[in-house]
Amino acid sequence: MGPISEKLARRFDKWSKRFRREAKTVPIPKDVQDVETLVRDGYDPLHALYISVQNITSVFAESISVLPELTPYYDVAAAAEDEYMPSGPPMSPLTRSYFTTWAFFDFRFGPGQETIGTCLLDVSDRLGLDPGLVEALRQLQESRMGVYEHAGVQGGRVRLRELLTGRDFDTLCTSGYGGKPGELWYVRLCPPIFDLVEYHVTMTTPYILTQASKSDWTAYLNRAMLQLQDTESGRRLYDLLKYGPSVHHWSEFIFQAYHHHQNNAISLAGIPDVKGSLPHA
Repeated sequence: MGPISEKLARRFDKWSKRFRREAKTVPIPKDVQDVETLVRDGYDPLHALYISVQNITSVFAESISVLPELTPYYDVAAAAEDEYMPSGPPMSPLTRSYFTTWAFFDFRFGPGQETIGTCLLDVSDRLGLDPGLVEALRQLQESRMGVYEHAGVQGGRVRLRELLTGRDFDTLCTSGYGGKPGELWYVRLCPPIFDLVEYHVTMTTPYILTQASKSDWTAYLNRAMLQLQDTESGRRLYDLLKYGPSVHHWSEFIFQAYHHHQNNAISLAGIPDVKGSLPHA
């Protein structure tokens, strides 16, 4: 448990005692839908589980962001929201789903390099979260964006092959975009929970990487990993894609690389460290 989580845990323990003494409860916000409701509304069950967890995390982040120990988080996250105005094209190439997963699960703050996701995991027992939700939260926290090659469609699912690792993922693209073999996707995948299904789901609208080849991106990833001198070699790809060489590295890339969009996918052009290749550098 990190130093900020420890402070939050003490606060929750204090509030819990007061609520029990005063016989109060904390109402669940109306916009937080449970998994059953989302499935009934037509969502894939695995996707519904992750959506529910993301909504709970959003409420948690909003509730604790006013506390003094969260100042290091709020200052950076609020400034980034003002800068990038994440809402999806045409307002901004940063979608809400991309920005919130970055803000909750990738952006590290404070002396313990915590995230909103790790803080919520650390106090999940005090909040009485269901074990299934806790496991989905753990997987969201461990997830990251990745660069994948489209390797075909089978049974309505897209086979994505990650660059460098060569790992294959049968994926349900939740935006409805099917794509075509050979495309490069920049997207966040989340795995099945408790082996109930055998496929991953996308938690962001796919960014389609254009005007740069698979070899271009492979060379870039290898170059960029060399900058991560303080990271174990086995984790360099993970850290590069989750945290970047700098806090806003990947958001800046999306912002500068935007090319065009359709309702279920966004196209980016160029390579992050080749400024002349980026349309809006």
